[in-house]
Amino acid sequence: MDVRTVADLSPAERRALFERDAGVEGVREDVREIVERVREEGDVAVREFAEEYDGVAVGNVDITDDAARAHEKLADADDPVLDAVREAAANVREFHERQRPEDWRDDFGGRELGRRFRPIDRVGVYVPGGAAAYPSSALMGIIPAVVAGVDHVAVATPPAEELNPVTLAAIHEAGADAVYSVGGAQAIGAMAYGTETVTAVEKIVGPGNRWVTAAKAEVRGDAEIDFLAGPSEVLVLADATADPSFVAADLLAQAEHDDHASVVAVTDDADLAEAVAAELDARLPDCDRRETVEAALENDASGVFLARSMSEAVLFAEEYAAEHLSIQADDDEALLDRIDSAGSVFLGPYTPVAAGDYASGTNHVLPTGGGARRFGGLSVETFMRSTTVQRLDRNALDDLSGTVTTLAEAEGLTGHAESVRRRFE
Repeated sequence: MDVRTVADLSPAERRALFERDAGVEGVREDVREIVERVREEGDVAVREFAEEYDGVAVGNVDITDDAARAHEKLADADDPVLDAVREAAANVREFHERQRPEDWRDDFGGRELGRRFRPIDRVGVYVPGGAAAYPSSALMGIIPAVVAGVDHVAVATPPAEELNPVTLAAIHEAGADAVYSVGGAQAIGAMAYGTETVTAVEKIVGPGNRWVTAAKAEVRGDAEIDFLAGPSEVLVLADATADPSFVAADLLAQAEHDDHASVVAVTDDADLAEAVAAELDARLPDCDRRETVEAALENDASGVFLARSMSEAVLFAEEYAAEHLSIQADDDEALLDRIDSAGSVFLGPYTPVAAGDYASGTNHVLPTGGGARRFGGLSVETFMRSTTVQRLDRNALDDLSGTVTTLAEAEGLTGHAESVRRRFE
């Protein structure tokens, strides 16, 4: 891999790096048809699309009992993978419990004002399948909803000739109330509008491919969504103290997600940049998912970049607004203070992105494509809504009455003004 210089990037190269998208436009029309058919035909359409896109004849769409049995089987076998699922789940739960907001009221000069927080009633969590199994995504999507107090947490995961038992066990361990064997755009349509088997939900969350993302865009308005996520991405900000093998390892790890994953390292040290590039070239042949990794490394939004200074590297990282930001540098806290836009931040050489992906406790459902400039990742708050509460006594309303009536009349809303005056007649 060649090292590129930040200052020499062309406008087209900068657009490729900083204007990444989810790549959904090419499938929007097909997705619209899928969603509409599911809305109109329900389970019939779900089963037909399973055969067409997944190559699987789905018997029972509802596989809640299958998830419970998979969990029980792993427990009976004393399988260590279940111990790993349980430890990861405990860490994710512990972190998200700290996020739960508390109701509050305060006195504002005689005006009693406050907020209260309540969970959404029904949510749907998409847990990807396809090229790989993702029990970790089950934990990340379900547990915050359960912690928030959501009454009904439904999960959709793609069908297969043999469903992955670890993913099913993780879904059960996380506390899902219902599990459905349906994937892709049809899963989003089913959860948004309901079918004979699938209960409609009020909000849909979770990562997926461009078909899933396009479907979330399509149903938005009828069902709320978390955000439109594209391919996974990481940016490593490093100085001369960084270990090039650590930097390369984090890039390769992220690259194995998807052909379209974006993996970037930026540094102000020329020797480090060349060493990272050399590490990538040397280790690529040994990657289990070599073709995927190689495609991701060749992505226009990937590369190893040399900045003229750490200030330029920091500006690059801020503009990139990565899903995952790894800072491997001597003064990582000072660098972090200068970067506001990132989905999740990993500080120091012994905090690989993989730790957050699986088990440290933070959530790995994060904004991509620069979305971190506008919003954050999945959290307990994602599954809650807030209500403001107020109480005024007679004196408080009297103190405020002149302001209210003046503004109401300025807007031509005389009834508003009268509703205040009437209380003092």
